This record gives sequence, C-alpha cells and structure tokens, in this order.
Amino acid sequence: MAAVVTDQFRISNASNFVESVLDSNNSYYVFLGLSNPGSTGVPVGFGRSETWDASPSNPPNPTDNLQYLSHYRNTALFGKKVGSANVRRVVRKVDWVANTRYDMYRHDYSEYNLSPNANSARLYDSNYYVVNSDYRVYICLYNGSYGKSTDAVNNYLGDTSKDEPTFTDLEPSRAGTDDNYIWKYLFTISPSDIIKFDSTEYIVLPNDWSSSTDYQIQSVRESGDSTINSNQIKIVYIDDQGGSYVDGTNTYNIIGDGEGAKVSVTISGGKIISTKVVSGGSGYTYGIVDLQSSGSVPNPAKLIPIIPPSKGHGHDIYNELGSDKVLIYARFDDSTRDFPVDAKFCQVGVIKNPLAKDSNSVYSDNEYSSLSALKISLTSGTPKIGEILEQEVDGGTAKGYVASYDSETGVLKYYRDRSLYFANTFDQTDRNDVSTKGNILDFANAQVSSNSISHTNFEGSIVDFTGSSVTVGSKLINLGVYFDKGIAESEINKNTGDIIYIDNRSLVERDSRQKEDVKIILEF
Repeated sequence: MAAVVTDQFRISNASNFVESVLDSNNSYYVFLGLSNPGSTGVPVGFGRSETWDASPSNPPNPTDNLQYLSHYRNTALFGKKVGSANVRRVVRKVDWVANTRYDMYRHDYSEYNLSPNANSARLYDSNYYVVNSDYRVYICLYNGSYGKSTDAVNNYLGDTSKDEPTFTDLEPSRAGTDDNYIWKYLFTISPSDIIKFDSTEYIVLPNDWSSSTDYQIQSVRESGDSTINSNQIKIVYIDDQGGSYVDGTNTYNIIGDGEGAKVSVTISGGKIISTKVVSGGSGYTYGIVDLQSSGSVPNPAKLIPIIPPSKGHGHDIYNELGSDKVLIYARFDDSTRDFPVDAKFCQVGVIKNPLAKDSNSVYSDNEYSSLSALKISLTSGTPKIGEILEQEVDGGTAKGYVASYDSETGVLKYYRDRSLYFANTFDQTDRNDVSTKGNILDFANAQVSSNSISHTNFEGSIVDFTGSSVTVGSKLINLGVYFDKGIAESEINKNTGDIIYIDNRSLVERDSRQKEDVKIILEF
C-alpha cells in the first residue's frame, strides 16, 4: 500500500515543538557532555572510542537506545535553558542573486508537474522565495514563464531575475523594469535574529506569526486574509495560450469552490498573451477561468489560477515557506560557575524536562550543572580532565572522571558512568573482580577520617566546607552549587528527562576567552 507522510505533518510537528518549548510547564535545555571520548591505544570504556581523538573530523555516530540515552545523561556536564528568544523556525536559505532563474510559487508541483528550474516534485524543494541583501524575504509569485504557445516559442523556465526586490509594500509588485518577476514581500529578519540565528544555510522566521503585534508582521498577515479582503488569488498562469479566440481584453469569472475571483484576459492574434487578476476572491482550493466559449473550441487555452496557501499569501508563512525545521541557539560563556572555563566536551544534546535533584518537580532555572563536585585541598600535582578520580572508602573504591578543576576555588567537578565499573571489557562480560569493582560507591565527605583523593597526576583531600560561595582575597565567588561537608551533587536528577537530540563532535577544549555559540537544527 502506497502512503506518504505529508509536508503539512512535518510543518505541524515543527510548530508543535516550538509551542512546547514556549510552554511554561516545560523546560528544554541544550547541554554539553563527555570530557573524555577516548584516545589511541588507551582503553576508554563504554560509549567511547579509541579513535575518537585520533579522527576528530569523523567522530562515531550517536547510538539511539535506552542504554546510551542514560549514558548521555551520566556524562553530561551542564545545560542552558532554551527560551522564546532562542528558538526559531527556519527554512533553506535562498539568496537573491542577479541573473538567476527562480521558480514561481505553485500549488500543483508534483512528479507529473516538476518545478521547471529545481526539477522538483515538491514546492518546498524549489527556489521560489529569496532573502535580499537587506535581509528582507520575498516570495516569487510570477517569473515570466508560460506554457505552450501557438508559435512554439515556449518559456517554461521563466526569465532571469535582474532587479533585486527591495520594497515593503503589502501588494505584490515588480522589483523594476528589467524583468517580468512579481514578488510578494513577507517580512524582514530582525537584527537580533540575525546575530543569533543567521547562517549560510538557513533563513530564520519570526515566532508567533499568527499572533504577533509587530506592526509590519501584522500588516502582512492581515492583508493576506482573503476572508476579509477577498484577495486570495494573485496569479492566473497561462499554461497553454490556445488559439482562435477573439482579440481584445475582457474580464472573466474564476469559478470553483470559492467565490468572487475575476481575471482580465488579453487576447491578440487569437491567443491569450496576458492575464491580470482584478479580484482575488476567497475560499478557493481550485479554480477554472470561464472564458465563455460557445460551441467547440478548436484550440482551447489552459489557464491555471494559482491557489495560495491558507487564506492568502503572507497569512501563514510557516506553510507558505514549508518551515519543517527548528533552530535552537544557546551560548555558554564564563558568566556562571556552572560552565567551567577549563571543561572539554564532544557531545551536544537537547533534553526535555529533567527533574530537580531529590524532587518530583521539573527543573526550571536558566542553567544547571549536572556534575557532582568536591571542595579539595591539593598536596601535590594538578587534576587532569578526563582522568579517573579515586577515594578508598568502606567496601572498595569510589570513582569518578575529572570534568573540571578550578584552582582559584579548589572545586573539582566530576561525573560517573558505567565505563568506570565495566572495566576493560566495556560491557557486562563476567570477570573475577566484579564483586569488588562493579559496585558504585559514593565519595566520603570531609568528616570521615580517611578522605584523601588521588590519581596519577595529583593527591589531596576533601575540605570540610558547607555553603555555595567562597571568598578569595577580597572577591566573593558564587560556586553555583551547594556543598555539604565538601561534597556537592548535581542540580538535576540525572536519571530523568527525555533526550531528544544528541550530536557527537570532535573534542572542544574551553578556555577563559572562549564562548560557545551552539546552533542546533531539528528537522521534522
């Protein structure tokens, strides 16, 4: 049985996702994770690769199963909340370039009627809209093309566009006098969206098109409402000029399932040479021009009223432009101790609705640290990111991977995952030390007599400290997490939240001068 998931389903899913992000009951976060992806010749454990660092341009593909999803949570470092200012629908970027042919908007492209320039069966794969040099977005309603001509001089491809559209009028217009293109202005990308979301690949669309009170958006949207303005149809396409018609210019009705549309038709030499919509009407999903022919027509013309999406051009740009992709933006900088400047990461993800630590409530702050932390005093060496942190405790050895060390505050941050307990087998293969090394043991706080911590590059002990800030010199530093007897836990419950996106990257090393602008494209 033949079936298809429609473009409208994808567009609706993209819109539903944006609405879910904007819903105050939800919390979406972009997170960074996995400080130690692996290195050549070194056993690195579950979820890592010996060649990850050796082939940084070709990291392994993420694995999507429940086991790996929990691993991504365990190795996450910190997250930044996604709000209304940081999520936008986007579409492919099509720049206006002089002397380029663009397809016109048509509602009837299919495998039997391909767009002539993009040669596509999908409208949304055709280059029928552009962004100009001033970040104004236009849709091409007509490109000078027509179908069959009685003199066999056909122009299926249309003209090349020579005049850049720059106007912001509500009605469709030509950009100049050098070509026959008719453009419809939609919107101008705001400066703030250009800074955050602009790229070489995508055009960012404004949020809340249907309810925005921005004057320009509201004007375009409301002028495109044909139920009020009776201006739905803008173009009647000449697919076949026909012949044997009486010369002259007359106005004819467009009949169909709508009402009120009329088109002026000019005939010369017996064939139709031009059309101009004089009333766009409303409510059409199809239309037929009634040329009031009597008797048989020896060489009939074929005129196709082009049906806009929704109520009219500009009323619903998400459907008009086919916005089935969403761009999420997040910036990580040194503005908070939740984002250590010395951290390394090679995974970027999006998580929905993690719970707060020791709570059934969804975490809702603007950022979080998913790392545990120790307040330590070193006796020798310096912790190295990615190495194993150890402490001998009752029952065995507590372990963690060093994720960050702040020499100014003495805070060491770490995470733990199953690679610490699977040992060199990387899985559940039986071995003789499972009973002593397979259990997860917690670090002992500073009030335990034996609280020393160590590994290859350092030795030290946990400091008896309770609080969330320290004074260094004359400077009060907020640590971002609360310590109890030298130990702090993750701010979220790391076993909760739905990971909806994960991307493996080459290893990134942060420093004090670095800011990470993360842009994630979700395609529906």
